[in-house]
Amino acid sequence: MKILMPHDGPDIAPIESSGEWHSPVFWAVVVCAAGLLAAMLAALACWVARRRATLAHKLGGKRGPDKALVFQPPRRATAVRSPGSATHYLRKSPSPTAAATPATSPPQPQPQPQPQPQLPTTKELSPGGLSPQTPTAPEPLPLSKELADAAATEKVKPTEPENNDGRLGDLHFKLRYEKEKSALVVSVVSCQGLPGREPAGPDPYVKLQLLPDKQHKVKTRVVRKTRCPVYDEDFTFYGLAPHQLAAITLHFVVLSFDSGEAMALCREIQPRSLKMRSVGRGEVLVSLCWQPAAARLTVVLLKARNLPKMDVTGLADPYVKMYLLYNGQRIAKKKTHVKKRTLNPVFNESFVFEVPAAPSASLDHVSLELLVLDWDRVTKNEVIGRLELGAAGTGSARHHWREVQAAPRRQIADWHKLKE
Repeated sequence: MKILMPHDGPDIAPIESSGEWHSPVFWAVVVCAAGLLAAMLAALACWVARRRATLAHKLGGKRGPDKALVFQPPRRATAVRSPGSATHYLRKSPSPTAAATPATSPPQPQPQPQPQPQLPTTKELSPGGLSPQTPTAPEPLPLSKELADAAATEKVKPTEPENNDGRLGDLHFKLRYEKEKSALVVSVVSCQGLPGREPAGPDPYVKLQLLPDKQHKVKTRVVRKTRCPVYDEDFTFYGLAPHQLAAITLHFVVLSFDSGEAMALCREIQPRSLKMRSVGRGEVLVSLCWQPAAARLTVVLLKARNLPKMDVTGLADPYVKMYLLYNGQRIAKKKTHVKKRTLNPVFNESFVFEVPAAPSASLDHVSLELLVLDWDRVTKNEVIGRLELGAAGTGSARHHWREVQAAPRRQIADWHKLKE
């Protein structure tokens, strides 16, 4: 057996006890981290406590976190408060034909706003016009921004007077000007004591317009069978500057809607020619010039007047066709432009016809036929009237033709009535 001596083999040295885990820097980091964690826990606990206190305050109790919830009785409902106003409002639309029901419970006392001056709102309707009068009816409903409590809005329908003593009744309305919108608001509230021939009462409604422009026209609804109608309708007129209000006049008209009864009628259907026969077909102004040397006849169609109505619009779309006849046969044709939507067209159009010169040019065997027609896009163009100028004509047409023959190279114009 071999015994190892101390100097034999590798040298082994012991580990020093003062390593990195026992250094001062390590313990300083541990202490800082623990302090930061403690501060965060404390802040979280503080926030939780404040949150619970806030919720408890909102619930209306001063109970602790482990105190049981106590039943809270329901609070009494209150009226809705108008934004920017100290008064309350609750709009209920009253029925114009039936009495309003009374409120189920008395209204809560509310502070009354200070009275404000208002424009005169009551007018007496008389045959001579509108004249101010002291209100005889309860205070009408306020406007939409100044409505009072629900109890104040409920009104009982006033009784209808039986005897008017010649008076035409009263009209109640209110005015308000909104400067930020440049708008005038007119509220037609009601009418009182209107007359009427109907036993059950008239069917009144109110028409309103602004004078002197007469551009804004409005009207209320019709309230059936009553002499004291209630409307409560607001009408807003925009685009009115404050300095224009002094020149504006409100014109009210109270009318009774009359539907009437149907009337049975029977009429025979007749052709349009019968109506034209009684009314007339109008006239045309024609100028003629005969040039024997050139064998030419110049026709100037100037205008027409008093043509009959041919369209549903009460107008016509006239134009003229012209035919040159030689020995009774048509040898040339011309026509004017269409004049839209008129009964008195102005043509001012000139036409030249070549007359046969065998053996010598003359107007003895020549005549001129004119047809005035109504142009139509869908149906056939309808003849309004006709005119024939020539030696074989009658009346003014024959006289005009002889004047042209006797004075060659001269323009001679004359009016002629149209015939069938």
